[in-house]
Amino acid sequence: MAISIPKITKCSVTECAYNRDNKCHTMAITVGDSHAACDTFFKASHKGGAPGLIASVGACKVEGCRFNIDLECSASGVNVGFHGGHADCQTFSAR
Repeated sequence: MAISIPKITKCSVTECAYNRDNKCHTMAITVGDSHAACDTFFKASHKGGAPGLIASVGACKVEGCRFNIDLECSASGVNVGFHGGHADCQTFSAR
């Protein structure tokens, strides 16, 4: 089954170094381990990434997500939001 690389359609975690105008400007994020956390999230004194770039999901390590196919995300797009002190993939859906 061929899948395309999903883009981050919205990121409401404005504290993240890659967030500008609710968009993620790194090349790709990694999601998960035990839950759907955005492992790429971090705070910095300045913004990083490329302003003209919109991130994709590079890898998904959340085995319990129905969009995870062989550690790749098969969702059409991904939203990231703040939850419990960290950034989470809000597109996560349990199998």
